[in-house]
Amino acid sequence: MSPLSYRDSGAGPPVVLLHGGASSAATWDRLAAALAAAGRRTIAVDLRGHGGSPRAASYPLTGFADDVAALLDLLGLDRVAVVGHSLGAHTALLLAHARPDQVSHLVLEELPVPGSLSGRRFMLPALLLLAARRGFDPRAMVSAVRQLRVPDPAWSDRLASIAAPTLVISGGPRSHVPPARLAEVARAIPVARLVTIPVGHRVHSHDPVRFQAAVLPFLT
Repeated sequence: MSPLSYRDSGAGPPVVLLHGGASSAATWDRLAAALAAAGRRTIAVDLRGHGGSPRAASYPLTGFADDVAALLDLLGLDRVAVVGHSLGAHTALLLAHARPDQVSHLVLEELPVPGSLSGRRFMLPALLLLAARRGFDPRAMVSAVRQLRVPDPAWSDRLASIAAPTLVISGGPRSHVPPARLAEVARAIPVARLVTIPVGHRVHSHDPVRFQAAVLPFLT
């Protein structure tokens, strides 16, 4: 697959920003500006099938992480902090597990725990309309949701092996990601803490002030 599309801004130690499903790198513009002001370089990535990145023949969850790893190699980035939302958080976790020496800090916003998503279902017509408006391949979302609904027996083992200091951010009871499961994630990662900002699933969009207040000191 061709290299991913991304937005590169600021200067200093790099922070990679990974959006959620049905979104794009543009969702991070406010955070990228704040990080640039704090002396950090940001690389906001369009995941495969989203934004300006290529559409793919298939969308395995590991493929999203493999793409990001290939981009880091292409850019020559040996050590990065990674911030991920939803699907991007899952991708960030896979990257940190696969490349522990490359990920210095990890922010997991509304990480979808495999097998724990609520009963919400994506209606295909609505998804197609959303895809037309936001410019993503609806197969990417359908595939990701189907995979994340399946319990993963190796999940806890992967959490215990995460070496990077980690900030887990929950959107509270208004989110479809169960807060109790995110609390379990924070307890399972050796160096992690949990912050709850009870505004729902898109914390960085719905309350950017409190989101940045939690993330910037952790990263900078």
